[in-house]
Amino acid sequence: MADMTLPPPDTRKAWLGLMAVLPLVLLVAMDGSILYLAMPHITSALSPTADEALWILDIYGFVVGSLLIASGNIGDRHGRLKLIMAGAMVFAVGSLCAAGSQSSAMLIAARALMGLGGATLLPSGLAIVSVLFPDPRMRARAIGIFAATFAAGFAIGPLIGGLLLRHFEWGAVFLINVPVALAFLVAAPALLREVRSTTCGRIDLPSLILSVVGILLATWSLKTAAAYGVTLAQSAAGIAGLLALAVFLRRQTRIDHPLLDVSLFRDRVFSIAILTGLLSLVVWSAASYLSGVYLQTVLGFNVVTTALITLPGAIVLTATCVGTARIVERIGRRAALVATHFFISAGVLILLLTDTQAGVAAFIASTVIAGIGYGLSFSLVAEVAVSAVPAERAGAAGSIAETSNELGNALGITLLGSLAALSFRLFGPGVAGTLGETLDHVGIAPEVAAQAEEAFLTGLHVAVGTGGFLTLLAGTAAWLWLPGKLPDQPLMATQP
Repeated sequence: MADMTLPPPDTRKAWLGLMAVLPLVLLVAMDGSILYLAMPHITSALSPTADEALWILDIYGFVVGSLLIASGNIGDRHGRLKLIMAGAMVFAVGSLCAAGSQSSAMLIAARALMGLGGATLLPSGLAIVSVLFPDPRMRARAIGIFAATFAAGFAIGPLIGGLLLRHFEWGAVFLINVPVALAFLVAAPALLREVRSTTCGRIDLPSLILSVVGILLATWSLKTAAAYGVTLAQSAAGIAGLLALAVFLRRQTRIDHPLLDVSLFRDRVFSIAILTGLLSLVVWSAASYLSGVYLQTVLGFNVVTTALITLPGAIVLTATCVGTARIVERIGRRAALVATHFFISAGVLILLLTDTQAGVAAFIASTVIAGIGYGLSFSLVAEVAVSAVPAERAGAAGSIAETSNELGNALGITLLGSLAALSFRLFGPGVAGTLGETLDHVGIAPEVAAQAEEAFLTGLHVAVGTGGFLTLLAGTAAWLWLPGKLPDQPLMATQP
């Protein structure tokens, strides 16, 4: 067992330490969703191309997802408190740069810098919370609160963004990060102590490079194909990215201190849980982004009304995450994991009922039903990941769970968002690559605008239909694959 340099426990100080970490968790989660309502405003201000708009949305998630596993290992070796404080500072600087961006390229670069900081926050924060509470019951409560906060951040991001955009320019959605990060930098030294493991090996640089290059090349290839069609350069980049990821996975089985412990995936329950975290965010991010554009640009609601329309789903999502412990106690882990997929599938498929004239009722029903599945996913994935490994590897294990969420968040925009973009390119009027650019075109005829809206709706339906089918398939696989009774290791209630 590794030596964890942790001071004697103090319950009151431990809860204060948790309260210091939670605002950062909320910010990182919100940053995965707060742009969905802001994108029409950013599009009008910066006029990004179709692929630039997608990069603005998901470069943050890809940088975070690419570096989360490495960040967990770095924190285990060099100190989680040092890492999370450095990350908070970088996150604040990136947020300032994003708020002042004058071009799409500058905003993409600033979002990447925010991702660099954000990648250090979640695994270190979860590891610190895990070791602050040596009592298993208290630790389970703290992790449940951590997961609920993460879920709440995803859920309320659009609402907070809508309220800010009513009174301020779009840069305000980034500026709110700065005071929270600075407050943490002031409070952390007093409330938290350094925690590290003395048995972790060095970071494998080739693995880090392979994972980052593989993810980014494969992503660029998909985006380029959706926006401009298949080309030789695009295909070559995609093949190179897939090869890099294959070499990365092979290398993890051959080195002493892998960035990704693939042996954990031999456990069927763990594998299904991580797949749940990945797929739920793939569907959620794409549906949220496309629905935000649909409500504002197609149906014509202002940003505040749009934010309020998202509120019922946000409430259900957060309440489900908080109540997951009781749900699991009643129906068991197996049923909860299976139900996650079926609720998400049923919810997003309701969006197929939307049209260019009406769709609010379908959207609310969709987010309420799918919100149950999302809430279950956020809590179950975090709990399984941390409980599956010894405490000294909490940073690396927690990063796997958060990586599944962050990569899912980015992949949703890349895969399903690019699928919607491809549909718009095929069925749209050909004036521009996005709905916003088309409608902003000077002198556009009403029939051309109507064709553009219909093409966008077709893309929305194709994307959510694909996501609904994938989650239905995953739920069926979980139902058939998981054992009849999972190990009795129940979640604890999340109320402090």
